Amino acid sequence: MRRSLVCVLTGAVLAASMIGTVCLADEAKTFTVGFDAEYPPFGYMDEDGEYTGFDLELAQAVCDLQGWELVKTPIDWDSKDMELNSGAIDCIWNGFTMNGREDDYTWSVPYVDNSQVIVIPEDSDIADLAGLAGKTVGVQAASAALELLSDGGDQADLAATFGTLQQFPDYNNAFIELQAGSIDAIAMDIGVANYQLKQHEGYKILDEALNSEKYAVGFKLGNEELRDTVNDSLMQLKEDGTFDALAEKYELTDMVCLGEDGDAEAATEAATEGASEAATETEAETEA
Repeated sequence: MRRSLVCVLTGAVLAASMIGTVCLADEAKTFTVGFDAEYPPFGYMDEDGEYTGFDLELAQAVCDLQGWELVKTPIDWDSKDMELNSGAIDCIWNGFTMNGREDDYTWSVPYVDNSQVIVIPEDSDIADLAGLAGKTVGVQAASAALELLSDGGDQADLAATFGTLQQFPDYNNAFIELQAGSIDAIAMDIGVANYQLKQHEGYKILDEALNSEKYAVGFKLGNEELRDTVNDSLMQLKEDGTFDALAEKYELTDMVCLGEDGDAEAATEAATEGASEAATETEAETEA
């Protein structure tokens, strides 16, 4: 009888242990990152058919620290806001420019200092931005370069001098048209431009840049808890050398800026100040 009771109790303990294990497994968090699959070196498909890039490896390193499972989700860049707001993805992490979008997302600390530049053929007669007058300039749809050159953008007046500002779904298609002579130049991020120039001979970056900007991870407006966790992880990866090693691997060492503006708390406050003000204004309008 005692032996039976011991067996029953032992079985109950084992069962409870198993249930506890299942519960812990169920609590494992997935971290779903939305990215442009044709935006090297930040996110792209490699020769083995795997999604990789600086941002995706950095996201994986964050997941490794937190014990999360990374879910890489390629998205149509035009639909990034719908994907984020619907909850289909947890963040937009792929060379995502925060400048001019401060009120639209809750941002991580900036980690790459990037510029918008013009790529032209080496034998082009375009010597400066003024030389783009009357020319056909290509740009990726829904990109920071397009926002910069569109009505209300800081370089809208410059774009008004172009013959045409032609949009492409991705920069690979834009380079095909540049090679064919269908367009005269491409406006794009300098990090992507440097990568593309290594893949395509006979092109160069115009000395005069369109602007300077910073990349950060964009979360749904108000999702500060997830933002703070990712920020803490990024700073840990900076301290242990992982961040700099990835920057060197993808030849971005001269562009990274993580931690240069002070600690994570100060950088986060600066990155989200506009978003907080926007939320306050919305609440005031609702009450009115």
